[in-house]
Amino acid sequence: MDVRYPIGKLQVPEKVTLENIQEWIRKIETYTIRLRETVDSLSDEELSKTYRDGSWTVRGLVHHIADSQLNMYQRLKLALTDENPTVPNFVQDKWAVQPDTNLPIESSIKMLEGINERIVSLGNSLTEKQLDRAFTHQINGKITVATKVAKLAWHEDHHLAHIKIALSK
Repeated sequence: MDVRYPIGKLQVPEKVTLENIQEWIRKIETYTIRLRETVDSLSDEELSKTYRDGSWTVRGLVHHIADSQLNMYQRLKLALTDENPTVPNFVQDKWAVQPDTNLPIESSIKMLEGINERIVSLGNSLTEKQLDRAFTHQINGKITVATKVAKLAWHEDHHLAHIKIALSK
């Protein structure tokens, strides 16, 4: 297993269906429960563990997941409301060192609960036609709504696996 991608890299079917969307939405809907089961009772020492040399700590991962989901949710909503908007790059390493990442992880988990609730609501209302709506990322180019929903689900599970690896050390 490549510890950088413990669940593998993001795989999006060539033709995403509403059934695929519903599968990903179900994962997002249960994510904060799964995250809480893993991190709620951790000590400061455990929150300071890393999954590999030079990686973020468990604490940093929880804050990053919230920051990233916030950015991806905004991009999803822009793709649904604007005509192919251009979105800026999210420089995650700069976000990771801002003072708010020193807050207890509960602040990010609460944020994730709200963001994921909103993502689930949007995801449950998507139509086939909306899956092809898109935004243009400054660096990565055109990204469809379908791909963004897939990444929203994958990203959370990807980092939950990182947290579990760190805690197993």
